[in-house]
Amino acid sequence: MAATILDGRALAETRRERLAVEVAAFTARHRMAPSLAAVLAGNDPASRLYVENKARAAGKVGIRSETFHLAGDTSPGEYLAILDELNGRRDVHGILPQMPVPPQIDPHIVFERLHPDKDVDGLTPTNAGRLALGRPRLVPCTPLGILALIDLAATRLDGAHVVVIGRSNIVGKPTALLALARNATVTICHSRTIDLPRYTREADILISAVGHPGLVRREMVKPGATVIDVGNVRADAKLVGDVDFERVREVAGAITPVPGGVGPMTIAMLLENTLAAARLQLEG
Repeated sequence: MAATILDGRALAETRRERLAVEVAAFTARHRMAPSLAAVLAGNDPASRLYVENKARAAGKVGIRSETFHLAGDTSPGEYLAILDELNGRRDVHGILPQMPVPPQIDPHIVFERLHPDKDVDGLTPTNAGRLALGRPRLVPCTPLGILALIDLAATRLDGAHVVVIGRSNIVGKPTALLALARNATVTICHSRTIDLPRYTREADILISAVGHPGLVRREMVKPGATVIDVGNVRADAKLVGDVDFERVREVAGAITPVPGGVGPMTIAMLLENTLAAARLQLEG
């Protein structure tokens, strides 16, 4: 039997409808809409499109958005001055430094400078540390979307073996920590893992987040497993993920498509984080 397709677009739309009601109530209560500011340096087409999509999605749920588009040769001092300004603005509740930044700007310094209460992508040392300690506040958006899709599949995390391929700070590590917090047994694999299929075949839930098309093949997947594909790269003029979708869906119990799986959920969770940040600042 073919796997259940986990429709991230439909789930994101459902969550946005609920969020719009919550945003309207917040705006009426405080006479101020939640506000998201994106800082984009350079002219990377994918980054520009992503920021534009986020701004449109924010507007649909009543969140005010601003984009600060800086030149590719912007100095570190100029970039950090924008962050400092946004950190201090009471009418800005969420700040999104769009990655990647130009090479002259150190992303680690960016997130060290960003106010943790406005860190809607959960990447400051404070928010990363709170997640690691089991006291999360603002959590990275893609991992939140991944867990929502696992819940959509009605896959039990408690006691499950979760295998995460990828150890990035934005997806792999926080996803592993979120699964661990829900009592899963977690294995993290990466580019230096020897005999990757040995681990993936044991996974009740397999999450791949490396950007390597076709990495996960049918024979690497446990029958009935839930497979979450976070990969998103362009190959042969189309977007593809890490998973050989057509073959793996023949054995998996549930699977996300690319596009239309994790991507829409990332934006939905960014909007939810923006409201959470506004509540944190105005309501404590």
